[in-house]
Amino acid sequence: MMNIVTELQKDRFTPRYYVAALTDNMSLPKAQVYEKSLIHGDRETIIENAEFMQIYRSREVGQSYITAIATTLRAILHAMWLIIRIRPQVIFCNGPGTCIPLCASAFLLKVLGLGWSSIFYIESIARVKKLSLSGLLLYKLRMADQFFVQWPQLQQKYPRAQYAGRLM
Repeated sequence: MMNIVTELQKDRFTPRYYVAALTDNMSLPKAQVYEKSLIHGDRETIIENAEFMQIYRSREVGQSYITAIATTLRAILHAMWLIIRIRPQVIFCNGPGTCIPLCASAFLLKVLGLGWSSIFYIESIARVKKLSLSGLLLYKLRMADQFFVQWPQLQQKYPRAQYAGRLM
């Protein structure tokens, strides 16, 4: 995802909110290093241009689907609060456990006429033959405004998806 973020027009996508799972110890430090690399002079600029947040995952790796119902509801409530608070215009996501709560919250607000977010989902390059669970849910429920895959055979299998080639 950081490969895509580095290509964004920084002045157009400001402020940037980076959201990762509470159990993810790698993503936010990478985003912080990237944001610090953009600073030339004023050290306070990072505070204005980027914010780093953590939320609950809907499902941990290996967690049963039964117990995932409760953790997903908790994650959606947390994500709903976050979406209402920051009011993002665009959400870029790529499928970890934080993706579904954020997208479901933004989608629900949009359905209720209170929404404002465009959702761009990018399926992992590791997904060659079938979508991830997050990707499948977003695709089948039509939550994402734009749905990108990185393999042509996935686009053939899921015709509403857009083949984007290698993005990550």
